[in-house]
Amino acid sequence: MYKLDTVLFTPTPAPNERLDRWLADQLPGHSRAAIQRWIGEGLVLVDGQAAKASLKIEPGQQVAVYIPAPVETTLQAEDIPLSIVYEDDDLLVVDKPAGLVVHPAPGHSGGTLVNAILHHCPEIAGVGGEKRPGIVHRLDKETSGLIVVAKNDTAHRFLQRQFAARTVRKEYLALLEGRIDPAKGRIAAPIGRHPVERKRQAVLPIDAQTGESAGREAITEYQTVAIYHTRLVSGLSAHFSLIRANLLTGRTHQIRVHCAWMKHPVVGDTLYGHKRQRLSLDRHFLHAHKLHFRLPSGEEREFVAPLPPKLQGLLDGMGAG
Repeated sequence: MYKLDTVLFTPTPAPNERLDRWLADQLPGHSRAAIQRWIGEGLVLVDGQAAKASLKIEPGQQVAVYIPAPVETTLQAEDIPLSIVYEDDDLLVVDKPAGLVVHPAPGHSGGTLVNAILHHCPEIAGVGGEKRPGIVHRLDKETSGLIVVAKNDTAHRFLQRQFAARTVRKEYLALLEGRIDPAKGRIAAPIGRHPVERKRQAVLPIDAQTGESAGREAITEYQTVAIYHTRLVSGLSAHFSLIRANLLTGRTHQIRVHCAWMKHPVVGDTLYGHKRQRLSLDRHFLHAHKLHFRLPSGEEREFVAPLPPKLQGLLDGMGAG
């Protein structure tokens, strides 16, 4: 039994964009592997015909996706405390703490945000898929802050459309190594899986001959909020930049990869930054601060989550400028 997901109709892809890549952007709550599986099972039609994942789609074509109907979930509800910023009949906005994984994955079969949400509202089981019910977008394990979760399929599709159209405004606060220059800017650098270290993402260069990159479009806008300085254990003085970062795309580890590429990695990020951190912090300093989108009711809302005490305390312990 299948249901027709009516989110996708006429694409406006980038030149020579593959069907599976484009669909991954349109359905951020689903993995690319799941989308490729649906394509392989003939559940994705382009102009009424089953298509291949490698198909280069064109503007004006008709795309329909048949998503398998939800099956009985094997996920367990767990009584994990939630910081709920907003809730109505359609969705939840949660202030996720650092250290909490969003949904079950290899190595994290339980103790996730999804397990906590199933305890809070059991009716969410099956919404958007068995493994990640209700999840429309994701945050890294050590990233704290705002995440929206759909409570029914209608809300899930409604929110997916906004993420796909890039009308959701996501603002993060990040503390970076060094004094960032320029203080305000736009980073447009394609991101893809690191060619050697497969657990990492990387900025992938554009081929001089073809003008294309193996990475996917990634755009981050940032603005410096404050410059801090402090004396390190070594006795040396160091500067750090607090920035506001707005994501115009939603690539894996996007802010962390872009900032490291600029030689200003996120403080506490041992994957993309210094292996031996200069400040004492057991997580990376990245917080989803604001989230602005339209509710299924039609009302536009902006939600704000202040910095967690640990991050605010780190700033309070440093000097300005």
